[in-house]
Amino acid sequence: MEYDVLVIGAGAAGLMTAIVAGRRGRRVLVLDHANKAGKKILMSGGGRCNFTNTNTTPANFLSANPHFCKSALARYTPWDFIAMVDRHRIAWHEKSPGQLFCDESSKLIVRMLLAEGADAGARVETGVAVHRLRAVDGGFAVETALGAVRAASVVVATGGLSIPSLGATGFGYEIARQFGHTVLPVRAGLVPLTLSGKHQARFEGLSGLSLPVEARAGGASFRDAMLVTHRGLSGPAILQVSSYWEPGVDLHLDLLPGLDAAAALRQGRAERPAAELKTVLAGLLPRRLAERLCEVWLPNRPMRQFRDAELSDMGARLADWPVTASGTEGYRTAEVTLGGVDTDEVSSSTLMSRRQPGLFFVGEVLDVTGHLGGYNFQWAWASGNAAGQAV
Repeated sequence: MEYDVLVIGAGAAGLMTAIVAGRRGRRVLVLDHANKAGKKILMSGGGRCNFTNTNTTPANFLSANPHFCKSALARYTPWDFIAMVDRHRIAWHEKSPGQLFCDESSKLIVRMLLAEGADAGARVETGVAVHRLRAVDGGFAVETALGAVRAASVVVATGGLSIPSLGATGFGYEIARQFGHTVLPVRAGLVPLTLSGKHQARFEGLSGLSLPVEARAGGASFRDAMLVTHRGLSGPAILQVSSYWEPGVDLHLDLLPGLDAAAALRQGRAERPAAELKTVLAGLLPRRLAERLCEVWLPNRPMRQFRDAELSDMGARLADWPVTASGTEGYRTAEVTLGGVDTDEVSSSTLMSRRQPGLFFVGEVLDVTGHLGGYNFQWAWASGNAAGQAV
């Protein structure tokens, strides 16, 4: 079997690469070892696929080279993808500023991508493993479960290690190393944090409790909801900051974001001097959390007994609450994989390897990781478009 382009991986980035390359008249074959295309697309956004974010900028991505993503993102914007969605009459809505979701099902996005690929003449085969890849004159010889394939170009769109139950493997990193690429250390990102020992015990019984916070770690801060789980902390604010947190990095929470906590406590004392601290805090925080704070950390007594300095100290603590996380829930629940193929060894304009002509890397396998909220899909579309224009 001879093709101009072999794409390994039928996820978001791989399918977009196939569409764009096929439109250019390239003969394209897409292979994926999973039993269906776009598995991560199907489960994303609670089954409704947060397919882009209209606020996308390079600042929404983590990479050892923060400039790498600029070229691809500039050449394929969220509005370009929205135009495709609209052309297929897929209804969508903006859930929170910039975050776009399907009204109905993420299946519609996969169906759209497969239809666009078919229209462009791309062949997509699932349930087909790629066994071996080697460079030969005029391109690559690839051993697959379908048989031998010859291709002038190979696009690695294998994703990262996140959610192995969907078929994630490190195969893309193996290909990169085979051709002399550096693979930067990988770890789980956009993932719940775990607590252990006394730190977990202090939150015991609060599972299911949610509140707005500002989470800070590694020089980054995110204001959004936090959810207490039976294993630790989750919710959008925690998932966001998890990409910046590592063992040994301090994690701090503002439990009353946007509020002067000390002033609120002084107002509580003025209005309800006989009320206990836990009662006043319950007017500012979820009741169960307010009670736990006063059981474990804060002195609970009538408000009239607190001096201004004490209320100021408590306000400062509530605005900068330290949390000692023990780790993350790992790749099992992580939405993305941080790290990956070193972008210094890949062209930012074409996504082609600087080590091996004709070898391309797109999407999550690269050391480019977006924030929560549709940014990683936009990188998939943009990087797939860039490679598709060049293969």
